[in-house]
Amino acid sequence: MRQRRSSFKSLFYILILSSIIASVYYIYNSPYLERVPPKILVKDTIYTNLKKPLSIKISDNTGVKFIRAVASDGKNEVVLSKKVLEVSQKEVEFNIKFPKNGFFNQNSSLILTIEAKDNSKWNFFNGNNSIKKVKLFIDKKRPEVTDIIHSYSIRKGGAATVIFYAKDENLKDLYIQTNYKKFKPIPFYKENYYISLIAWPIHKKDFKAWIVATDKAGNRSKESVRLFLKGKKYKVSKIKLSDRFIDGKILKLASEYLDDAAKMDRLKRFKFINETLRKDNEDIIREVTSQVPNEMVQNFKLKPFYPLRNGAAVASFGDHRYYFYKGKEVSQSYHMGIDLASTSFADIKTSNNGEVIYAKYNGIYGNNIIISHGLGFFTLYGHCSKMLVEVDDRVKAGDIIAKSGSTGLALGDHLHFGAIVQGVEVRPEE
Repeated sequence: MRQRRSSFKSLFYILILSSIIASVYYIYNSPYLERVPPKILVKDTIYTNLKKPLSIKISDNTGVKFIRAVASDGKNEVVLSKKVLEVSQKEVEFNIKFPKNGFFNQNSSLILTIEAKDNSKWNFFNGNNSIKKVKLFIDKKRPEVTDIIHSYSIRKGGAATVIFYAKDENLKDLYIQTNYKKFKPIPFYKENYYISLIAWPIHKKDFKAWIVATDKAGNRSKESVRLFLKGKKYKVSKIKLSDRFIDGKILKLASEYLDDAAKMDRLKRFKFINETLRKDNEDIIREVTSQVPNEMVQNFKLKPFYPLRNGAAVASFGDHRYYFYKGKEVSQSYHMGIDLASTSFADIKTSNNGEVIYAKYNGIYGNNIIISHGLGFFTLYGHCSKMLVEVDDRVKAGDIIAKSGSTGLALGDHLHFGAIVQGVEVRPEE
């Protein structure tokens, strides 16, 4: 009997002890005693011109209940923000405004200390505390920008050159902004000097350009590039589509990309090639020719291009083509190069040194080669029957790079020759 009572007591004590251990474990791991400090999401170094408030983000599992921001120059301190949140929040975003006083005007660099406490009951109900020190640099000066020299004029569908001076200790971004895209300048000749080719697409009615420089503190300088604009009319063609053409070349090309090309409606088949595939192919060209190196350029010179010996022009640049099927306009496109034809499988040569950046089959362009000649300028060779170079090959003026052909959307043996400035196709005649 006594043994049973002893066993019962032992079991009882074990249950009590287990309950205590479980309770302690539960309380220790309770969300209320969470021990992870708040996360202060801000960069280690910040540049500011003091015009815009500084945005700070803080997050915590149990919720943020206190935040404080103090600026110090090593001797004096200024409290920029101090808040006790009535209702704790798991994510807090607040703006620090800089007062207009002598403290900030006299200092170019400060230490910003951000403190945050959460709603946890850990640490004897004081919660978890985070402190982050940030280097704060004050910069109110705009970048220096001076237009040194540029082309007198630019023609619609053509290009121009701009050389300028730009300097700032904290320079962040530098580009030439036109009314449709940005052009990247390249370091030129010596420090703080830059050069860039810019282009006016044939489908844009107007053209404007500005040199834009911004620094890390948000200061911005903008100077206009004043160019005399020369208009130019390009050829407009009205092309009648025949069933024979759609069931021939178009079907052959479409079958390379679509399993059901033969079953497609003729008009849909043509629109797929002329619109969908054309756009995909042109996007590839635009992407690879938008990559501009950062290396300094000491000089830049080009000789005239004669890619096909005794080649006769059979199609011009900028030809705006409207396609009609059964009397109705169904599609349109621009011809963005010059078509040159001589004999079949003729040698295609490059007239200037460069680097091959693309050498693949590219839809309507067939076997397609693109060469970079520097300064964001590229030449394109399409419809080749055979490519004799590979990506990363360095070519010299006079090298044979391919043979002319009829690959892609070409009805006869010829070369499609294009000139491109930072992703924009321009008049090869220039």
